[in-house]
Amino acid sequence: MKLTIPRDSLAEAVAWAAHALTPRPAVPVLTGLLLEADGDELTISAFDYDTSRRISIGADVAEPGRVLLPGRVLAEVTKALPKKPVTLNGVGPDPNEIVITCGSTEFVLLTMPVDDYPTLPTPPDPIGDIDAHTLTAAVGQVAPATSRDDSLPMLSGIRIDADGDTMTLAATDRYRIAARTTTWTPAEPDTLAEVMIPGRAFTDIAKSLPDGPISIGLGNGLAAFTGSGRIMTVRLLDDQFIDYNARLSLADWTTWADVDTAPLIAAIKRVALVSRGTAVRLTFRDDQALVQGGDDTGRASESLPADLDGPSLEIAFQPQFLLDGLNGVDGGRARIGMTSPSKPALVVEPGHTPAYRYLVMALRLS
Repeated sequence: MKLTIPRDSLAEAVAWAAHALTPRPAVPVLTGLLLEADGDELTISAFDYDTSRRISIGADVAEPGRVLLPGRVLAEVTKALPKKPVTLNGVGPDPNEIVITCGSTEFVLLTMPVDDYPTLPTPPDPIGDIDAHTLTAAVGQVAPATSRDDSLPMLSGIRIDADGDTMTLAATDRYRIAARTTTWTPAEPDTLAEVMIPGRAFTDIAKSLPDGPISIGLGNGLAAFTGSGRIMTVRLLDDQFIDYNARLSLADWTTWADVDTAPLIAAIKRVALVSRGTAVRLTFRDDQALVQGGDDTGRASESLPADLDGPSLEIAFQPQFLLDGLNGVDGGRARIGMTSPSKPALVVEPGHTPAYRYLVMALRLS
């Protein structure tokens, strides 16, 4: 292998691919980044059997080739190079070395056994496209409701339900359910899809998407996300999931409170300073929301304007669970639907068909 490439292009591509490297891989070769030079492109890949990343960038390839290099080391090296063209040269007296030259700087890296590297998964065919920012925002809204316990895959995953040009993402950890509905462009008008993607992997993918349209592929137990020369795949979970739509219905809530989101979030954070490990109570009465809390270190309260529709009600929540729901609300107002102090509450955006819905369990009042 011998090629020349702009330093910034190389450093960015290596850093992006290296994000998929796992600190404790199943086999040592998975700590490496696979570099493949052919034609006028350099492709850099990472794989850990569950997820993979591939990125192709333009390069002046003098000698095509394929080499496996220590991923973390390569990322640090390319980041530290001066802003000059970089030459990678594996054509030399030692076939187990590759020379990286940038200006007067030179690194010699030992290669890893490329023939031992596993075959990368073939991305499934695309079934539709979605804007990267739209998908990233939707994942960010539902991801807080995923569980960190991988022993129950349904609770640690994010569900995708696609029906025609409508896509819904949903997640639950038993204590809350979050769902976000958006539009996308399916390859076929009658496209149907129901899959579960590991929550942490999906969050990493969403944060790493390039700008612009993203093609989504599903099939053979994999999901693939492709855009701007970048491909990410992830192994799917079992598609078993709860009937979240029935639980997130807008019907049967006897009290609705409309509150400005940012002031309510700020008030909850302040009150939570003296209610660590205990509930934060919200009392809705006389067009006001009273936020209260306290523990053995002290007490706090703050009142805010609220538009109330229905009977007055006092209800308590785990502060961070409620904040996660409120942080997912787009716009300046949140609607909170309640029926009693002992039953869950529904946080939604204003409107008859809110795109974001978040059900959170109430705590026992003391």
